[in-house]
Parts: sequence; C-alpha cells; structure tokens
Amino acid sequence: MNKISWQSPSNIALIKYWGKTGDQIPTNPSISFTLEKSFTETTLIYEKTDKKKGISVDFLFDGESKPDFEKRLVNYLNRISEYIPAMQGLQLKIESRNSFPHSSGIASSASSYSALALCLVSMEEKLMGTPFTTDAFYQKASLLARLGSGSAARSVYSGCNLWGKTPGIVESSQLYSIPINHQVHSDFLNYKDAILLVSKSTKKVSSSAGHQLMDKHPFAEAKFKESFKNTEKMLSILKTGDAMEFANLVEAEALSLHAMMMTSNPAFLLMEPHTLAIIRKIGNFRHETGIPACFTLDAGANVHLLYPSYAIEQIQTFIKKTLMPYCFNYQWIDDQFGNGPVQQTV
Repeated sequence: MNKISWQSPSNIALIKYWGKTGDQIPTNPSISFTLEKSFTETTLIYEKTDKKKGISVDFLFDGESKPDFEKRLVNYLNRISEYIPAMQGLQLKIESRNSFPHSSGIASSASSYSALALCLVSMEEKLMGTPFTTDAFYQKASLLARLGSGSAARSVYSGCNLWGKTPGIVESSQLYSIPINHQVHSDFLNYKDAILLVSKSTKKVSSSAGHQLMDKHPFAEAKFKESFKNTEKMLSILKTGDAMEFANLVEAEALSLHAMMMTSNPAFLLMEPHTLAIIRKIGNFRHETGIPACFTLDAGANVHLLYPSYAIEQIQTFIKKTLMPYCFNYQWIDDQFGNGPVQQTV
C-alpha cells in the first residue's frame, strides 16, 4: 500500500461564478483568495489489485463511512480516469476531514476536491515514475479539481486566483485557475477574513442545483455581462490597492449572487435574518470608522468579513461586542488569506 496526504484550503470568491456549461466550464470569470485556517485534509491510500478494469473506493469523512458521497466519488474518479489512466485497477481508500462545518457555505467542495486532486496527481507521479514540473503539477491538479467542483479549481494556489478566460489575460483559461499574486497590491495579500457562522446546517439548495437554475434564468445574460465587467474592475482595483473600491465591488458581487438565487425558478433564499443583521452592522461600521471592512457571501448564510490587517484590534472588538450575538453559539473563524495547499508527511 502507498499513502499520500494533502491539506488544501477553501477559497472565498471576490467575483462570483454562478452558472456553467458543459463539463464544469464557467459562464464568467471569477477571482478569489485562498484561506489559511479553513481547509480539508485528505489522505489517499492506494494499492494495485488483480482487477483489469475499474476503480474500487472506500471513503471516510471524519472517520465515518459516507455511502452517498462515496457514490459521487466513484462517478468522479471514473470521469477523470481518462486523465490518469494508471488509476484503473486500483483499490483506493480516501480519508477526509474539514477544519470547518461541511456544506454550510464555506466552499467545502472547493477544499475537498482540490485536496483530492492534489493527492491524485501525486499518486500519478509515483505510479508513472516521472515527476511533473511544478507548473504542470498544479495546473493538472486545478483541472482535475474543477471537474469535481468548479470553485475547487481556485484552491490549488496560494493567495489570489483567476479562473475563466478573461480579456487581456493571455494565460487565463476555462479549464483551470491561474495565480495572479504578481498583479495584486501587497495590502490585499495581508487581508484577514472573519467567517461569521450564522448557521452550521447543510444548505437547503446545493451549489450544483443553483448553477443549473441559471440555464433558464431571465436575468442570466445580464449577470454574466456584469461579472465580466466586474472582473476587469477588480483586476484594476487589486493592482492599485484602493480598499474602499474593493469593499464596494466585493459587496455588490455578493448581493448580486444572492439576487440571482432569489429570482430563480424555483426561487431560493440562503441568507438568514442574522445574515442581514450582520451585513447592516458591517456597513454602519465602515461608515462610522472609515475602515474599509466589507462583507461577502458564498452560497450560504455565513458572512465573510474581509478587512486589512492593520485594523485587527478594532475589527475583533467590533466582532466580539456587536457581531457575535448573531453567530450560531457565538462561533466564528478568525481566518486570513493563506499560503495555499501543503503536502503532509505520512
């Protein structure tokens, strides 16, 4: 038996992708930051069997069997086997755990599929006996992660990432994410993210189902055009370091995402009353203090409070005195923009 383990982070999208075509191809580009403390750790144990074809999988999450997700994994692994032919005829055991609540709007699929993809590319290197270049390794991991969950394509690199073909960015691609830290002002690379846990429940509507509802959404085309424009705006803001413009655009993108959910057919609402209360409090705080703190949301009720590192003391006081009562059991995650995946010693 052979064992490989990777720890891979969640990411928080600044420009959202909502809607896809074909095999996880985004309808618009997205920009995100990877996180530090919100991660999935996945261990892949593999051994060759006597089987000529097929992939056998055992899956454990937090030490417990998850038959439903195991079926999804088998489908995923069969789908990507064309990219890793040596995977056929293997017995795989996959053990995974999250540092944060699963399926509650903190991009758990992004961290889980990126961690698994990194394990699979490492496994392929060992099976073939030929190492990839560093660029080829992470590019393939991003591609494989995307086929499991679109946002997972953005979790294989540190810092700021761009996924989706973008005018003016020659190396951008629909198939995988690219790192753009060299185009980002240093102030943003030191940003913090306080994840305010409004709810730890599983989402009522999955992200996959939400993406599908964009196919016949009456406002879809307008939203896609807006996201292309906002991608260009965000790339410019990230270069100049304009924190207030960053805050305004990040919040507009978050609200636009949830507006599309609320106007789908059928419509669905993932924000909770406490989500709205926190959003209002953050707006008031920015207006009163001049500190460019802002909120963003994934497809869930939890709120990401993004802010510059110089304001740690003021923000944490604000969280403890004002925002914690709106959090489930007063819980929040003190996170920050992170350094990307790490291979674990096994």
